[in-house]
Amino acid sequence: MEIIVNLDVMMAMRKVSSKELAKAIGITEANLSLLKRGKVKGVRFETLAAICNYLECQPGDILAFKKDV
Repeated sequence: MEIIVNLDVMMAMRKVSSKELAKAIGITEANLSLLKRGKVKGVRFETLAAICNYLECQPGDILAFKKDV
């Protein structure tokens, strides 16, 4: 099982830079980069909600589940 993070795709679709998003949601660019690459063990709902609010999307637009075959 794997969680796929499509945050970079959504940011590109909305033409939002990492710097802009990080500042808007109140996290560092370094932490945003880790999140975009899926290198985090978890994400706070508050952070996820802030991302979705800023990008005008749903959590499912950012996160996807990939089942092992």
